[in-house]
Amino acid sequence: MLVDWDWWTVDFGDAHAGAAGVLVGGSEPGPAYFDVGSGPDVPSTTHWSAYDGRARRPRAEALRAVCACGWRGAAEYPLDWATIGDQPLYEADVDLAGPLADWTAHLSVVRDRAVPLPEPLAALLAAMAGQLTATAADAPLAALRAAGVLERMAARAGRTAAGALCDDGMSAEAVATALGTTRSKAQVLLLTARDG
Repeated sequence: MLVDWDWWTVDFGDAHAGAAGVLVGGSEPGPAYFDVGSGPDVPSTTHWSAYDGRARRPRAEALRAVCACGWRGAAEYPLDWATIGDQPLYEADVDLAGPLADWTAHLSVVRDRAVPLPEPLAALLAAMAGQLTATAADAPLAALRAAGVLERMAARAGRTAAGALCDDGMSAEAVATALGTTRSKAQVLLLTARDG
């Protein structure tokens, strides 16, 4: 079954987005390319369903969980090509439950290491998300205005908080762990605070 995009979104944004990855010959293959004729751009993808051995693309042997942070699941989930047959992978009934469960376990570790949000703030954010969703359906322009206000408030609060972390001498690695993000994103936050 083809899922439009298998990135499983989380509260950590794209830093820990997960997907089903493929293995060919025990390692991850490069992107699968699509021959669309002549032209400067050759479309490609790393979506698991593209690795079905058709049109000179590699044929996946197994799936495993992958995360944008670089983490890779240890468990491999072999594809049963005897059952799949000659049909394209996107038409096959491929079970992604194993990779999803592995990635979810990885996220549990990330969450356990991240700084918890104070309960009143977490409740306020949840209520605000619900209200924004309802407003987007009823009054889209008002929702966009509110989103802009929130964006500016969040940026200002983020600069203040990052500045305090810089003053305390907190390392980018410690900030990355506490926020559940990558070191490079944490470094950008700290550098922005220093420059702002």
